[in-house]
Amino acid sequence: MAKDAYTLILEAIEGGLYHPGDRLVESELAERFGVSRTPVREALQRLETQAMVTRDGRSLIVASLDHNQLAELYAVRTELEGLAARLAARHATDEEVRVLRSMVEEDRGRVGGDPRELSRANKRFHRLIHLASHNRFLVQQLDLVHRSMALMATTSFAAEGRDGVAIGEHDRIVAALEARDGEAAYQALRMHISKAYETRLRVDAGELKLR
Repeated sequence: MAKDAYTLILEAIEGGLYHPGDRLVESELAERFGVSRTPVREALQRLETQAMVTRDGRSLIVASLDHNQLAELYAVRTELEGLAARLAARHATDEEVRVLRSMVEEDRGRVGGDPRELSRANKRFHRLIHLASHNRFLVQQLDLVHRSMALMATTSFAAEGRDGVAIGEHDRIVAALEARDGEAAYQALRMHISKAYETRLRVDAGELKLR
């Protein structure tokens, strides 16, 4: 099934092809993705209503998150991700938990590698926890939150030392899921997101270097 213009542009932003502040020009997007300008125009209007793109004079640019918006986003993400882990401890199938464990073991071999690949692996890990909650409404809300995460120019996995620590945090989350301990899973995932936010703040403040 062919992807529509909205999905193509959104995936390009999420994949880092377009960064916060980059101009999005209808004609260039239409040519890049091999579609006509009308669906591109409609896609940009939709992305604007979702605050994924914003106006800079007469131009449309990829939006960025200021300090307060970042705090708001992480506050919501922390609670929703924690809830997903709590529900996953209760509702995840044994197969889902085993796959999450295998993800952690595979990611150990990626420590020190390409931050973007680590980031993609991290997204897959969190996405499976969302699905393992077996709550479609929660999954929908987390999809919106993670879409907004694409508006951050860098991944916290690019911070020195963050990758190994994050994999250890993933390990504790999965251990709680294996034990079917909802409270431990909730707390482990909340702490994981809190540490990621703290890392991002330290990077923005110039206290941590990026690899």
